[in-house]
Amino acid sequence: MTNRQNRIAQYHLPGLFQFYTFYQKFLPLFYEHREYFYDWCEIGSIYGAPEGCIWGGGRVGQGDPDPEAVLKLIKEYHISGRLTFSNALLRETDLSDPKCNALCALFEDKDRQQNGIIIHSDLLLHYLRARYPGFYFVSSTTKVLTEFKQLLAELHRSEFCMVVPDFRLNKSFDQFKSMTPAERSKVEFLVNECCWFGCPDRKRCYEDVSRKNLGLPGPEHVCHAPDAAGGYRFSKAMINPGFIGVEDVSKVYLPMGFTNFKIEGRGLGSALLLEFLLYYLTKPECQLKVREEIYLDNTLDLF
Repeated sequence: MTNRQNRIAQYHLPGLFQFYTFYQKFLPLFYEHREYFYDWCEIGSIYGAPEGCIWGGGRVGQGDPDPEAVLKLIKEYHISGRLTFSNALLRETDLSDPKCNALCALFEDKDRQQNGIIIHSDLLLHYLRARYPGFYFVSSTTKVLTEFKQLLAELHRSEFCMVVPDFRLNKSFDQFKSMTPAERSKVEFLVNECCWFGCPDRKRCYEDVSRKNLGLPGPEHVCHAPDAAGGYRFSKAMINPGFIGVEDVSKVYLPMGFTNFKIEGRGLGSALLLEFLLYYLTKPECQLKVREEIYLDNTLDLF
């Protein structure tokens, strides 16, 4: 591990609520059979929002398991839970939403700041910092920070412990060289984005999701990206210029001092989530063992 200077990659996984049943199976496997998985990576957090959360953004929330059961699961494995409250269009009247406030009250850890909130709106940020000081905050990729100077400005905001830039900054290596260790420690790269690299409407797409979560009227956003009709394909993500592969994580980014990596997957099926976890976390010679353990569990809906 000398080329990585003993650094550990922290993966931030999708579907805290949507994939709760999947994680009930996967997390025991991960921690009881660490020999199946790379020793240079850990699960840093699991993020998401359940159905019906108007503060949600990025994707429309899916899954509605008992939040107390979800919290119990991540506490058992000492994993940080992140509530994805990245709605970009919130108004003052939305701050009193009972469901979102109840989730905050449940997940807040006043002593340890173990759980976090992924956030876009400064209005919501100021409200949450005052009312629920037991959270840490992550600046959402829905801000679409495509300019390096925007990323630096966001990194210098003390409110955020992590910043997720737009995936089109993932390969800005010449500019990364100028960053301090403290700045690098706050960057969280989105590794497996499938969106068209040249898309001019990414922010508009996220705003459309925000509007839907709030139940507001508005024109349906139509994606004009080439091959948009094909939906998400991991094979397509792998040829995206912004893609960060497992070898890139271990041999390029970790030696540079970048240790946080976000895997997208909310709104996709758990079968595809498993492929992400096999690719990024699992040793190649053990992937079949992990796949069999998951697929042979007939209680899981993998499609």
